[in-house]
Amino acid sequence: MMNIKNRLVDILKAEVKPALGCTEPVAVALACAKAKELLGEKIVKHTVLVSPNVYKNGMCVGIPGTERLGLKISVALGFIGGHSQNGLRVLETLTPEEVRLAEEYMDNNPIDISPANTKEKVYIEVYLQGETRTSKAIIRTKHDNFVYLESDGEVLLNDEESAIELVATADNEENIMDTITIKALIENIEELEFEDIEFLLDGIAMNEEIANYGLNQKIGIGVGYGIKKSMEDGLLGDDLLNNAMMITAAASDARMAGVKMPVMSSNGSGNHGITAILPIVAYNKKFPQSDEKLAKALAISHLVTAYVKNFTGRLSAVCGCGVAASTGASAGITWLMSGDIKKVEGAIEHIVASLSGMICDGAKSGCAVKLASAASAAVQSAIIANQDCFVPSKNGIVGSNVEESIKNLGRVSDKGMTVTDEVIINVMDDMNKVK
Repeated sequence: MMNIKNRLVDILKAEVKPALGCTEPVAVALACAKAKELLGEKIVKHTVLVSPNVYKNGMCVGIPGTERLGLKISVALGFIGGHSQNGLRVLETLTPEEVRLAEEYMDNNPIDISPANTKEKVYIEVYLQGETRTSKAIIRTKHDNFVYLESDGEVLLNDEESAIELVATADNEENIMDTITIKALIENIEELEFEDIEFLLDGIAMNEEIANYGLNQKIGIGVGYGIKKSMEDGLLGDDLLNNAMMITAAASDARMAGVKMPVMSSNGSGNHGITAILPIVAYNKKFPQSDEKLAKALAISHLVTAYVKNFTGRLSAVCGCGVAASTGASAGITWLMSGDIKKVEGAIEHIVASLSGMICDGAKSGCAVKLASAASAAVQSAIIANQDCFVPSKNGIVGSNVEESIKNLGRVSDKGMTVTDEVIINVMDDMNKVK
């Protein structure tokens, strides 16, 4: 049986990877690209169904390489220039001419994309009819996981029936998150070999680069740029908290605006990766660490993020950057500050006590505001816990221990806010229908 440390490294390798563009519209483009390849001729009619959470997350976000927003341009880009072999980097190889043709396609053809009748978080189904052929592609459970492929009636892949079994298998691989304690998680990370997690440092350079793009010019809302200018004007201090807010928000400003630069993602989300990494980068700039300590802090951040997501769900009604990635970042910063696991647990519970109600209303430019709040909370929680100031047990949804607190957060998110999620999607959909 694989030991705990090897399993943790495997989770990191599976969940920390580069991604270009918001993950949900990229996944839609990927499915469309695959279906078009399977069709092999001009598209006459198409149907694209996505889970409500994918629909919500992709509705208003900027798409790399184009000034258009949302899932419809993602569909067109997948049809016109997508290459499925590139996986979640499917949009990176698009040429300006292909983008122009995709925009023309979107303007001249009705794009049929609708929420599917499913409770699954990640589900994308693309059905194409050509002049003589048909094709179908389905992604399920993870953003790049094809479970069904069909070309002109010939089934090339059918893992639909075993999809639940596949999820169970994946859960067994990662189900360590169901039973491991935060203390054991961190103790095992502390014992990891540096060479096994050195790759995590790549996320620093990647996410800093896009943050610098957002700092050097006002893009999107300009949250990071605005914080930077306020610091220069003396309205805000040049301290750890404001620097963490500034660079985290700036990266989100650029990413949500559709800047064609990859970020290191975490647990299926680029914004999660930004939030899990950049507050730790801000701490490292103020209080420099060795590469090994920095890599272990990042491992703590990504794995605590995964721990929280294990209970809240991969996509949900609550902002994962606020309740999961900020929790990870706070844990990583607290560990760098003191190495005291009790303080790390306290910092995690501060996030549960503070940001647990932050809703997710889709990926969009406004996410930069939420990421600023998430980064701020991560640093604040670490600072307060480092002073031995802790939320008492059985305080609101904060439980008797940190594991119970996270499980309670998961219950509120996954079970308690299902109706909230439906209302959020309906509100967004109604606004989109207004001309």
